Amino acid sequence: MSVEAGTDFVTDIYPNLSEEERVRVDLAAAYHLIEHFQMSDSIYTHISARVPGDKEYFLINPYGTRFSEVKASQLVTIDLDGNIINDPCSMGANPAGFTIHSAIHEARPDLKCALHTHTVAGVGVASTQTGILPINQWALQFYYGVSRHAYEGIALNLEERERLVNDLGAENKVMILDNHGLMTMGSSVGEAFTLMFNLERVCKVQMSVLASGQPVNQIDSSVCDLTYHQYKQFAEMSMKDGFHVEWLAYLRLLERVSPSYKE
Repeated sequence: MSVEAGTDFVTDIYPNLSEEERVRVDLAAAYHLIEHFQMSDSIYTHISARVPGDKEYFLINPYGTRFSEVKASQLVTIDLDGNIINDPCSMGANPAGFTIHSAIHEARPDLKCALHTHTVAGVGVASTQTGILPINQWALQFYYGVSRHAYEGIALNLEERERLVNDLGAENKVMILDNHGLMTMGSSVGEAFTLMFNLERVCKVQMSVLASGQPVNQIDSSVCDLTYHQYKQFAEMSMKDGFHVEWLAYLRLLERVSPSYKE
């Protein structure tokens, strides 16, 4: 789909949908985008979104589906206690996904979406003590606001939830799960996805730079601080009718390569 003068892409994507239906469309889109950009891990990892207007329920993919198979109408509704409220495919939810995501949705009502990945680059950086290094412009988006959580094994122990949210803190939207992977969160599905796309790219570059063995060109800390705040200002400038223009660009991509997400 191309952008043409006089068209309203937002209306085309969200025709007469309720608020929950919009969130379902966005969440399914995020799954397809993670698959498209080769950030999935077979049927594992997970993305969740809070059901609008409800503090207890969130949406997640049916356990066993590949990300490219996820459809808006088939998402599982689950509560913070792990009870399945609605499961159109009768496939349940990933128990590790419940542990991690229920912790986030219970502790941080400001966050509407949580996204978790296991990628080669992300796990690589999560396995180092340094975390994200401020060695290029992309990395400076994450100069502040990145939390870390120590590895405790596969996330099946519900007692881990308290430690996880304590490590995340009250404001951060990005977390490195040590020796495990990455998490991003957002006030919308689009924000969580865009943060992850950018974070994954940063991890790829960092691992490549370190593997080169070449001396790293350092950036002055004052410039790092400036660039971080420029990223935040640019994000605010890029909003249109309540949507970030980059998220709308990703949705246009899906209309061409994987339109079944809206079903």
